[in-house]
Amino acid sequence: MPKYLLFLVALSWTGIVTYFCLVQSNDLPVVEIPNIDKYIHTFFHLGFTFFWFLFFCKKLKSESIFKPLLISVLLSIGFGLTIELAQEIFTTTRHADILDVTANFVGAMLAVFVAIICNKYNILKIVVKN
Repeated sequence: MPKYLLFLVALSWTGIVTYFCLVQSNDLPVVEIPNIDKYIHTFFHLGFTFFWFLFFCKKLKSESIFKPLLISVLLSIGFGLTIELAQEIFTTTRHADILDVTANFVGAMLAVFVAIICNKYNILKIVVKN
């Protein structure tokens, strides 16, 4: 897959996450599932970390997945913290939440697990083939 396409997928996912994390919460549909927002944060950061990981694998042309994974996880953590601060500062219906940060981290760690499994079974070679 071309590097620019991986970049566009990762950037698009980042935009989607940013939008849904910063849109006024009263503009979103109400779903009566306890802590659903934590599951959504986990899912958002699993995708965020994994998509950026794929891009960095292609960009760095690394034989090891360690460096692309590390960069992606750190980017995910930094992005998650920035979004939480932005929610506190720039929105009136949302507030920073340490449990959201925890859910973001769990999503990033799940992405690491998925990347390791994909690497073990050579699935990554199909997507980031040099």
